[in-house]
Amino acid sequence: MEPTTVAPLITNDAITFGLLMAILAAIFVTSHSEHAGWKKFYRFVPSLLLCYFIPSIFTTLNVISPDGSSLYHVASRYLLPASLILLTLSIDLKAIMNLGWKAVVMFLAGTVGIIIGGPIALMIIGAINPELVGGAGPDEIWRGLSTVAGSWIGGGANQTAMYEIFQPSDTLFSAMITVDIIVANIWMAFILYGAGMSDRVDKWFKADASAIEELKKSVSDYQASIAKVPTLVDLTKIAAIAFIITGLGHLVGDTVAPWVKENAPSLERLSFASQFFWIIVVATLGGFALSFTKLRKLEGAGASKIGSLFLYILVMTIGMKMDLGAFTEVPGYFAIGFTWIIIHVIVLLLVGKIIKAPFFFTAVGSQANVGGAASAPIVASAFSPALAPVGVLLAVLGYGIGTFGAWLCAQIMRVIS
Repeated sequence: MEPTTVAPLITNDAITFGLLMAILAAIFVTSHSEHAGWKKFYRFVPSLLLCYFIPSIFTTLNVISPDGSSLYHVASRYLLPASLILLTLSIDLKAIMNLGWKAVVMFLAGTVGIIIGGPIALMIIGAINPELVGGAGPDEIWRGLSTVAGSWIGGGANQTAMYEIFQPSDTLFSAMITVDIIVANIWMAFILYGAGMSDRVDKWFKADASAIEELKKSVSDYQASIAKVPTLVDLTKIAAIAFIITGLGHLVGDTVAPWVKENAPSLERLSFASQFFWIIVVATLGGFALSFTKLRKLEGAGASKIGSLFLYILVMTIGMKMDLGAFTEVPGYFAIGFTWIIIHVIVLLLVGKIIKAPFFFTAVGSQANVGGAASAPIVASAFSPALAPVGVLLAVLGYGIGTFGAWLCAQIMRVIS
């Protein structure tokens, strides 16, 4: 007999959104408080982690539920592209290029760590529990893990591409989303903690972080030179730019994705048939193009701050999708996930040590893979708000290679399982 599904306490999206904003405001206020107790608390608990974790508690307790809610869809389809536009609007391409080749190498090291980490983790946990790595048809575990690989190399678009290509069952996919979010954010908590002691890590790596400091100063000086009290006209311009280009992204996605699916199905594995892929591409390229125009000065009125707020709202809706009860239901899946992320970290630290890369490149290179466009800018901002565009650019690079890398990882896992 099928268990009866109990309806959540809150089913109205407006009420749910109000609750999420109340939580976000409380986190922001306390994390910026001068009170000694709060300062000590947030020294060990990253505020971003709470933005994921607290909504997940409400979901686990069945107070709210992502099922039937449009909040994540709205945040990911409207606020995420809008935030990417506003965060890339003030990019200083020349200064970022001056960061050198180590930033890209650390990003690619993170990608390789994910591609080989999944199969190795599957082998290790499979040796301990052979039944876990089996399954049949849509419930084959490698199919579900392919979506984690897509998320951890690129992001939501690549995860969706893997879901469409390998078609895991809805039950397996739901479990993998929980593994993806919880494991990735526990790792991000370590990264954010490391950001507070990056000088010591750089010393251990024998890294030269002077280019990063120069970029911080360059962006900070530019922001100071254009800073102003925003007027209603300024805020309207910022909103218009963000949502006009977002609308253009949807137009391109609605036009190109179906055409690719019908006329060039072989390109589906590259995410070209994903509407979401084109939305992100247009948003990023649009913001980047505007960074060469006078509209870049809207950063002085707080464009990137508004973009960051949109990102945090997205994070809250992602937190809704986490069910902490999954820890007890599928512990084996979490064992694979944690082993996988440890291998990714080992590869990053080895490469970072060899090329003497600043910890900033290690952190953002990892998060541009594992966290994607939603959290790479936030991790970069933990080092300095001026560095957020670096996170955006590397995350976009992840979107470009994510589907291919995840597809390769999935094929290896398929053979192993």
